[in-house]
Order: sequence, then structure tokens, then C-alpha cells
Amino acid sequence: MKYWKYIFGLLSLILVCLVIALFQWPDKHLHITACDVGQGDAILTSFGTTQVLTDGGPDSSVLTCLGNHMPFYDHTIELVISTHPDADHLAGLVGVLQNYKVDKIIINPVDPGTSVYQALVFEVGGQGIEVVAPTLGMRLRIGLIYLDILSRYDPIILDTNYNSVVYKLGFGHFSSLFLGDVPPEISDLLSKQVGKVNYIKIPHHGSINGLTDNLLKATMPDIAVISVGKNSWGFPRPEILDILAKYNVKVLRTDQMGDIEVETNGKEYWIK
Repeated sequence: MKYWKYIFGLLSLILVCLVIALFQWPDKHLHITACDVGQGDAILTSFGTTQVLTDGGPDSSVLTCLGNHMPFYDHTIELVISTHPDADHLAGLVGVLQNYKVDKIIINPVDPGTSVYQALVFEVGGQGIEVVAPTLGMRLRIGLIYLDILSRYDPIILDTNYNSVVYKLGFGHFSSLFLGDVPPEISDLLSKQVGKVNYIKIPHHGSINGLTDNLLKATMPDIAVISVGKNSWGFPRPEILDILAKYNVKVLRTDQMGDIEVETNGKEYWIK
């Protein structure tokens, strides 16, 4: 009798797992989730069981976001992008590498010499993760996701924000622009090469030292996502919100909405 109880219990457990897996089975849409990590950045892009994680926020809260938006049976992230080594973008990536298998990583080439940067480098080297050096004009294909690298590394200007990894993501007819924390001079430079996008990640949490009128006028996005938490700098700044309002861009903020998920089939998109 006890034997059959164990068998019944095991079968029940398998059935529960199958039901959960069925409900978490990925669709054929692209999902871009700006994780609510407080005053920092972490953005998960998913298509099926393929994931691209851009930055990891200031702490381990990114792991909660990944747990909520990745299938429980999927512990592989195909590509991690560290746009720049400031702690509010970088620190959480250490825990990500310790808890997930990462195939490739793009790392901003500026070494600030901080302990958190060294911790990331240690994890990358210890796990033998392939490091991809970002170069202007590089195109990466991750499943049906296309990434075009737009950043220009300047070894003379060793500023982490200035050298942020910038890329444009394409999925069907849907495109989005991820800017790290680029300063205004880089925003203006990008305005001459990007073209229209549907989605833009506002740099530097809505600081005036990021987005410019020129870039917004050139890209004419439908929606703008601002990853921001409680801060003493008044981010997002009224000047940035005014520019976005000027061009009728819908603003989505993690401090007001929590995790922000945008879903698209490559033609239309929805805010979830």
C-alpha cells in the first residue's frame, strides 16, 4: 500500500509540473521587460526560450524579475549585455551569472577598477563565458532577434557613461533602442544614424545628461521606458518629461508601474 502511495504522489507531482510548464510555455511573441530594480537598470528580452539580459540593476532584485518572467525550467540566458560598469547597472549581474548559465556576454571595455567589476570579471572567467567585444556596425542574431551595435568606444575618453554599449533591437517590423547611460553628445551623434524606433529606453534614469531633443526627433518612438527608483536627484527630470510630451511619447516608469512588459508579434505591440 505504501508503495502505491509513493507512486501516486510521484505521478501527482509530475502532473502538477506538466500543468505549470503548459501555462509557462512560451508563445511566438517578443517580450521586453524592464525590471523594477529600484534606482538602476535591468531589461530582459525574451523570445521563446531565448533570452537577452541588458544590465542587472544594483542588487539581487533582478533575480526576482527573471524568476517571474522566465519559464521555471529555463536556466540559460543566451546573451548578457553589460552596458557600462556603474554599480546601478552592473552589481546584479554577478548574482545572475552565479544562478544562470550564460552563453555569451558583451562587456563595456572601460575598467573602473571597482570591486563589483572585478567580481563580474571573475565570474565570467571562472565559468569560461564567451566575451564579445562590441564594435560599431556589429550585428548579432540571437534566434529571431537582431541586435545592431551602435556604440563607439573611445579609449581616450575613459568615462563609463560615454562608452555605454548602445544597440538597436529588431524583431520583424518592431524596433527598440537601448542607450545605457549615454550623455547628450552621444545622443546627438546617434540621432544621425538610428532612424525611427517603436521603443526607447531613456538613458540615465531620466537625467538631463542623457536624452536630447535631436535624438527624440530622429527616432520618434511610440513609447519610452524609464527605469528609475527613489532618488535624491529628481529623476526623471521635468525637462526630459517635457521633451517626451512635446513629441507625444507615452512614458512608462518602473517606479510607478513595477516591471514593465511590452509584447509584440513583430507588427503590433501591447503593454502588459
